[in-house]
Amino acid sequence: MSYLQQILFVLAAGASIWLFARNAMRIRRNILLGKDEPYNDHPSERWRNVFLLALGQKKMFRRPMVALMHFVIYAGFIIINIEVLEIFIDGAVGTHRLFAGWLGGFYNFLINAFEWLAVGVLAVCVAFLIRRNILKLKRFISKDLDGWPRSDANYILITEIVLMTLFLTLNASDTLLQARGYGHYADHITGNFAVSQWIQPLLSGLSDGALVAIERACWWLHILGIFAFLNYLPYSKHLHILLAFPNAYYTRLAPKGLMRNMPEIQNEVLYAMQPELAPTDAAPPGKFGAKDVMDLSWRNLMDAYSCTECGRCSSMCPATQTGKALSPRKIMMDTRDRLEEVGKNINENGEFKDDGKTLLHNYITTEELRACTTCNACVEECPVSISPLEIILELRRSLVMEESNAPQEWNGMFSNIENNFAPWKFSPDDRDKWAEELKA
Repeated sequence: MSYLQQILFVLAAGASIWLFARNAMRIRRNILLGKDEPYNDHPSERWRNVFLLALGQKKMFRRPMVALMHFVIYAGFIIINIEVLEIFIDGAVGTHRLFAGWLGGFYNFLINAFEWLAVGVLAVCVAFLIRRNILKLKRFISKDLDGWPRSDANYILITEIVLMTLFLTLNASDTLLQARGYGHYADHITGNFAVSQWIQPLLSGLSDGALVAIERACWWLHILGIFAFLNYLPYSKHLHILLAFPNAYYTRLAPKGLMRNMPEIQNEVLYAMQPELAPTDAAPPGKFGAKDVMDLSWRNLMDAYSCTECGRCSSMCPATQTGKALSPRKIMMDTRDRLEEVGKNINENGEFKDDGKTLLHNYITTEELRACTTCNACVEECPVSISPLEIILELRRSLVMEESNAPQEWNGMFSNIENNFAPWKFSPDDRDKWAEELKA
């Protein structure tokens, strides 16, 4: 590789890493706009979640065939990065197939494995494109994916196909040049590889110069494509590739059906029953529930960025399936969209300036929130431990307690609980009369 190519590579790599780091810091800043909550207890259980849920994709395997296909793409992303590491070092220091000299015969084993994996990734990406665009599975044609979200998934699948094709063509042209003993390509004779050897007949009639041009074009397009993919992630649902790991670590360990109460409210009830316990200097709570993204916890906001938009939550939601306005997937997408809008506001003004919008009402409607049955199906189904229910409950708490906005049926229940200590309109003194009637 010439010095000019080395310089160009280092500049491209440096620019790519700098841009990604800047976007990563922007996303981190946005996530930390949420309320602070501790999630550092039981580290052994948290690491277990990382290995089972994020790395092992445990929940995905409830649907074995789809899980296996997804695992092929996932394994391709992780394992082929070893090959990308070699390309990166070769580009930076001007070498060619650096690892071939270090690893000997094991190098061929690795590249052969990568090539078969690349074929698997190609096949699965084509299958996923067919599922989304030809078979049009119900959860992929939902209206909450209209526009950019639907295109985003297709762009990534097409990019994967292009990258794998470039990788195989690169190997085919490289090994042909080795066989011809051309230039530095002959420094490490690896021989043919398992899959790319079948592409060689398409290239064998080309001159040495044409082969070099193809090899260099594939090499540059492959690495530049990876740099572009890296900087596309912060704007894509595929950011879950990175955030699935911290999201699994910081997931709530409490039982999924356990709803968190506000201590201030519990204390109000306690003080009403035992006034002598009420402190004289107790300050009222500043806010009940959440109206905007800043009122949610930082982990709720990381959930929003971690959402894969796979739709498994909505496909299992009884409200969604019966035609209600609620879609848990949309809850997460709306939260992320609002958080991005707040982040842009901060970038433009140095701090957040009231824009007259809130997550509640402007993004997520009252109708959506009331449709939730709190059954936890969305939480149970999510492959990366996201909880749309937590956000729904916080927004609904703000509706009821900040705006006194509740259906008449709910208000009747609240009144009964307040007066009769039960949801039903019966006096506490009459509650055990049914037992007396049994004796008669």
